[in-house]
Amino acid sequence: MSGSHSSANSIPFLDLVTPHVELEQELTEVFQKALRTAGFIGGPMVEDFEKAFAAFCEASYSVAISSGTDALRFALMACGVKSGDVVVTVPHTFIATTEAISQAGALPEFVDIDEQTYNMDPAKLVEYLERQCTVNDAGALISRRSGRPVTAIVPVHLYGQMADMDAILELAERYRLVVIEDACQAHGAEYFSRKRNRWMKAGSMGRAAAFSFYPGKNLGACGEAGAATTNDAAIAKTMKMLRDHGQATKYYHDMEGYNGRLDSIQAGLLHVKLNHLAKWNAQRRERAAEYNRLLKSADGAVVCPYEGLRSRAIYHLYVVRTADREGLMEHLKTAGIGSGIHYPIPLHLQKAYAAMNYRKGDFPVTEKTAAEIVSLPMFPQLTAAQQGRVVEEILNFTSMTARKQVEADAGTLTSADRRA
Repeated sequence: MSGSHSSANSIPFLDLVTPHVELEQELTEVFQKALRTAGFIGGPMVEDFEKAFAAFCEASYSVAISSGTDALRFALMACGVKSGDVVVTVPHTFIATTEAISQAGALPEFVDIDEQTYNMDPAKLVEYLERQCTVNDAGALISRRSGRPVTAIVPVHLYGQMADMDAILELAERYRLVVIEDACQAHGAEYFSRKRNRWMKAGSMGRAAAFSFYPGKNLGACGEAGAATTNDAAIAKTMKMLRDHGQATKYYHDMEGYNGRLDSIQAGLLHVKLNHLAKWNAQRRERAAEYNRLLKSADGAVVCPYEGLRSRAIYHLYVVRTADREGLMEHLKTAGIGSGIHYPIPLHLQKAYAAMNYRKGDFPVTEKTAAEIVSLPMFPQLTAAQQGRVVEEILNFTSMTARKQVEADAGTLTSADRRA
């Protein structure tokens, strides 16, 4: 359903067709240019996009990479994370976050999330650093859980909202840890830094940051693509070598690297779309405000996303919480409305990480959240009429559920009366 146009009576979770049809002429020109110059790998299209994306993120450098996962892996490696290290992140994210950590040779360890923002909770991070770690004779922070050195933190800017970076960066400085932002869902999100007394863009605050341009993202490629940003020239240079077999210049390999280059055609397509991203993000914010307004009448049966005063989210996803998530999704599906869950099973409970010996109950906020969240249709071209219908169906469902509950309670009372 994700790639289809919405017919009059169905509302897709995501519409990937309309923006591509609207930009078809410009996007086709990119392909023609590549055919006529045979510039398929590297070259001006990649470099131009890198410069433009770095400027958009208000970062000094941007390195185009084949995927968001590789962007995070190369960022970690370029920032000095090595085999045997521990990297702290959250269990409420897509598995690519922890795959990148593992593939850099490190071990992911988790801290719980904030129940309002669904991002890393700085108070839980303090607890982890103070109670679950110890400092050895050499002054290194060691995880009690694994006995390994803790060297980095990866906050995830989930659903398009930045984590509380001032608090996280302050802790990182205190414990001499590197912060690498997972900004894969946050292209253009902003955070007001009290420390720097200004609004800061995702990708400009950590030592480095990773972005994904998977097709469904706010800035999506027509295939796989990613990028890393940094304000450090040496880190940018290392990431460029890592993506290209460790080459400083052709056939001169300073290190063993990977094949993680971004195709020129994808870079060109992304550059075309980048010119529209600020407008698309603004439209998403308007759609989110409209959802918030319409859902006020749900009487707390549906919890809307929280956005603090120091945050300008870009609503990659519009995620609500409700007690009977499965029931609501089934109701919406019957009404021809798409929805999703991001993410149903926390990482610490995934089969892939069974060997890490985390247990149910280790991260209660994440576990509670994962059982209640549902993502509603969200894309820039979503109309007010479509939103009205989505919310109408949600309200139908919540009032029906409330009515059933009242009837059930009345039934219980009646049988109790009879027994009395």
